[in-house]
Amino acid sequence: MKKILISQVAPMNMAPYTALTEKFGVQIDFQPFYLIEPLTSREFRSQRVNILDHTAIVFSARHTIDAFFRLCEELRVKVPETMKYFCSTEAVAMYLQKHIVFRKRKIFYGKGTPDSVISLIGPKHKGENFLITTADNGNSEALTSLFDKAGLKYSTAVFVKPVSQDLSKLDLASYDMAVFYNPSDIKSLQENFPDFQPGSLKFVTYGRQIVKAMEDAGLPIEIKAPTAEAPSVAKALELYLEAHSS
Repeated sequence: MKKILISQVAPMNMAPYTALTEKFGVQIDFQPFYLIEPLTSREFRSQRVNILDHTAIVFSARHTIDAFFRLCEELRVKVPETMKYFCSTEAVAMYLQKHIVFRKRKIFYGKGTPDSVISLIGPKHKGENFLITTADNGNSEALTSLFDKAGLKYSTAVFVKPVSQDLSKLDLASYDMAVFYNPSDIKSLQENFPDFQPGSLKFVTYGRQIVKAMEDAGLPIEIKAPTAEAPSVAKALELYLEAHSS
């Protein structure tokens, strides 16, 4: 194992990957296969969703927050100060400060799970009309099914979309292993390399969504993460390299 490709932007904390390079002598390259871009106002309007029909917004990602407020500005939608915001994590909630004055009485955040968002709502906010913000490549079923079960009134709307990157200069054949995170990675792979065959290239998947996309594309999976033993990609790679080092 000499070269590993990771289909994301290089993380701010490179220490775990630097440690792998030093310990096993592998080269690790980062190349995003797609980028997230906001919908145009025309694309958003085609969903026939009226933002002001809702009294609460649900956010699970920072880029969706940016897209939401950008679209509101383009569509001349003035979001009322009474709007409530329910976020999946504290980090997402704090990012709202970029666009609005942070007030504890109207911003709530969970622990990163759909259940924690439902717990935030509870009986106190059950009467709100929620707008669940999503990505075009996202799967909101885990959250919407809980909203249905709780009898909450809601709509979903797409605010961002994945856009495949130009990978024409990428020599896939030079890599021994590639790490994929999202079905959009597969879509970009197929668009850039329509005749792609895996050959000896081994694949690592992170998350549940990507597994089905890999199976549908007929691509073999060498490592699935996260697991109890390997909660991160770096740890999964470390365990694999240790087991296969000569």
